[in-house]
Amino acid sequence: MIDLNGIEIIAIGGSAGGIKAITEVLKPLPKDFPIPIVIVLHRLKNVPSTLQNVVQYHTRLKVKEADEKETIRPNCAYIAPANYHLLIEKDRTLALDYSEKVKYSRPSIDLTLECVANVYGDKAVGILLTGANTDGAAGLLAMKNAGANCFAQDPKSAEVSTMPQSALDIGATDKVIALNRIGFLLKQSALELN
Repeated sequence: MIDLNGIEIIAIGGSAGGIKAITEVLKPLPKDFPIPIVIVLHRLKNVPSTLQNVVQYHTRLKVKEADEKETIRPNCAYIAPANYHLLIEKDRTLALDYSEKVKYSRPSIDLTLECVANVYGDKAVGILLTGANTDGAAGLLAMKNAGANCFAQDPKSAEVSTMPQSALDIGATDKVIALNRIGFLLKQSALELN
């Protein structure tokens, strides 16, 4: 079970294989899922993106690319735009940043998860999915140290195990969950909030 009692945001990161993984996570969620979701996927920077449309096709949640100064709202999944870091301000608005790459990536999963740790503390859930580098592990650890509930996709169910395994290696996770169980557990946990 993923305890969502008191949770105000869910942050999910992934890289290689991440599009397929995130659609599987979001697919079971109802359109009135009460907790906003922030998603950071490594993606090509100079290619017109259809990521929002691809993800939207697989979920009833509203999916959108994050906009500068946008207020974070429930029933919505926000995707970091290509080639921008996605930050979260203290007033719980989104900010886009074009500073240096982190671990060869922009958007950086670490930066977003560190923002979530700083702004939401123990009122957050962090999930790290499949990926080919270590981006996200340090951010997930920051969330865990702030009291958040942190999970990694079971490396055995990952298309590329490096990213979730790196989180496990540094003790950044409370539990590993097979990919095909994450969305189901989020849905079941949300039902218990009512």
